[in-house]
Amino acid sequence: MRRARILLDGQARWVTVEGDTLVLPDGRSVPFDRAQFLPPVERPSKIIAIHLNYRSRVEEYRARVPEAPSYFLKPPSSLAGHDTPVVRPRGCRFLNYEGEIALVIGRRCRQVALQEAESYIAGLTIANDWGLHDFRHADRGSMLRVKGLDGYCPLGPIVVEPQDIDLHSLTLTTYRNGQVAQRARVQDDLLFSFAYLIADLSRLITLEPGDVILTGTPANSRPVEPGDVVEVEVSGIGRLRNTVIEEDVDFGIAGIQPRVSWETLHVALAIPEDEAKRMVEA
Repeated sequence: MRRARILLDGQARWVTVEGDTLVLPDGRSVPFDRAQFLPPVERPSKIIAIHLNYRSRVEEYRARVPEAPSYFLKPPSSLAGHDTPVVRPRGCRFLNYEGEIALVIGRRCRQVALQEAESYIAGLTIANDWGLHDFRHADRGSMLRVKGLDGYCPLGPIVVEPQDIDLHSLTLTTYRNGQVAQRARVQDDLLFSFAYLIADLSRLITLEPGDVILTGTPANSRPVEPGDVVEVEVSGIGRLRNTVIEEDVDFGIAGIQPRVSWETLHVALAIPEDEAKRMVEA
């Protein structure tokens, strides 16, 4: 089954996706291109993301292949929907897209064996794990300031049940203004499988129904500019679209401020640390 969650008559409604039409339980229909999409999840207790999970991304950074996944959390308040604008705060320069596949957990999951892990997936959807790397000097590990801002986890537009898609032949493509920015055949590039991530996480924490796991991004995440349209397409699921806008955000209220550091340049531009440090010194 392919489903979406939309805002209709002021209420969130689940609909079935039938081609270019969204069908409500009462039989009414809404054209796909006229719907106001919401994230296709309801109140996840947590959104778990992974730092590096694509071989092409590791090679791009000239890093060592990780022995195990490294995780961070994004707050549920970062959720957004298809066609929702993504804000680059005025004065910041390094907002990067990261096209990803998101797993939605279907039932309570605790200490699940690897061979059973995929059965806990209720659906797959598309994510863009946006990151504001002007804060990279402050949150290199936790990523809260970098990845946790409101709207920095758009999902959608639809969610597909795993039996309706071939998990082992997925392709992921990110477009920036219609031009290919990222492309990967997931099975060939992924370091840690979907099942491995679920099994690994479930031995540490309980995964609840509706929880979201972001499974990583391939090479070529780069900064965007206001007005850019970024689309993430996953075969068999669809295409998630968001437009970058610029708005004032008062970071001066308190706390550490955004700035361009060597960490910013290293991650946002995927350049070696030594080169990034030379650029900042210059």
